[in-house]
Amino acid sequence: MRAQQQEQLAKLSNEFQTLQRELSNLIESRQKLEAQSNENEAVAKEFQKLSLNEKIYKLVGTALLLQEQNEAKQNVEKRLELIRGDMKRTDQLIQAAESKMETKKNEIVRIQTLTAAQAQAGEV
Repeated sequence: MRAQQQEQLAKLSNEFQTLQRELSNLIESRQKLEAQSNENEAVAKEFQKLSLNEKIYKLVGTALLLQEQNEAKQNVEKRLELIRGDMKRTDQLIQAAESKMETKKNEIVRIQTLTAAQAQAGEV
């Protein structure tokens, strides 16, 4: 019985570690999205300061190309929408991973408690 519990405990521990790595990757992705969002919001704020006759250039490869102001603003807004959507989806994945980790942790604690109780009962 104890060997089976030890195997189950090892399996659950491995699954918990896998979930920890997944959560770490998700948090890293969320941080990158946050940085992208901040950059694009800064660009959007700069666009608001421009007058209608000011020019906007877009870096394409090594060349700066003239871009219509409306087009540039729309591109940044669209990018922000996409980033916000990705952030929302990533937040949901983070919550799901945290929930799974909590469940695994509870299973591990339950088995450890059961094993300790059985060991103590065997000593009595």
